[in-house]
Amino acid sequence: MAYVDGYVLALPKANVESYRAMALKAGAIWREHGALEYRECIADDVKSGKLTSFPQSVQQKDDELVVFSYIVFESRQHRDEVNAKVMSDPRLAEMMDPDKLPFDGKRMFWGGFETLVTL
Repeated sequence: MAYVDGYVLALPKANVESYRAMALKAGAIWREHGALEYRECIADDVKSGKLTSFPQSVQQKDDELVVFSYIVFESRQHRDEVNAKVMSDPRLAEMMDPDKLPFDGKRMFWGGFETLVTL
């Protein structure tokens, strides 16, 4: 079954186009190194909850959007192999600088997930 890395972050509305440019470049590199899918999604129908929600999870501010992203791999081993190549790719070096990100990296969270159901 496929393995998925998921990411959630708060993106300032003013930085959508710079984020899109970064995501296009990063996504192409992930795909080049073997990722099966690369998706970047901006929240369209998410509301703050009473206890938890996407906006609360990233401490969303009024001038921000929530981004949900995921990358699909063949397996966890495949993910680890692809990510090792991606992280050592010199084309991503500038994007890894926390001071140059178009969002607050401290409020981003991520994790790897085994697929439970595929239909």
